[in-house]
Amino acid sequence: MSPRASRSKRPAAPVRGPGISPESPCPCGLPAAYGLCCGRFHAGEAHAATCEQLMRSRYAAFVTQDADYLLRTWLQETRPPSIAFDPALRWQRLEILDATDGTAFHRTGTVTFRAHFTDDGTPGTLHEKSAFVRHEGPWVYARGVFID
Repeated sequence: MSPRASRSKRPAAPVRGPGISPESPCPCGLPAAYGLCCGRFHAGEAHAATCEQLMRSRYAAFVTQDADYLLRTWLQETRPPSIAFDPALRWQRLEILDATDGTAFHRTGTVTFRAHFTDDGTPGTLHEKSAFVRHEGPWVYARGVFID
């Protein structure tokens, strides 16, 4: 289902993060409101259908500081016990550079992205190639390799 398919649904979970509401533009960069895009994944109303969708929703979870979603969508064998957010770090923008496989017809996939941020006001980027696998149906993040 596309992010625009169900306009009446809103996330059940409280929205976290600075200035993010269900009506806010989705931080993932797609042209939809947060509540209709990644917010529905964060609230548990749906699962990402592709690796790219999961990558975008995980980025949005970092923006909204949704540790529960990040842990829930992380492969158990590589998942950390908890996630702590740096209060000086502000995620600014996500660029999807490449996606390989990761559709309904695949069991694995990769997404290469660049996430732009500021750390205490200093700009920076995180460039990573992320690997995803299907685990009991839904896509989960398995591991990432930093680039640059």
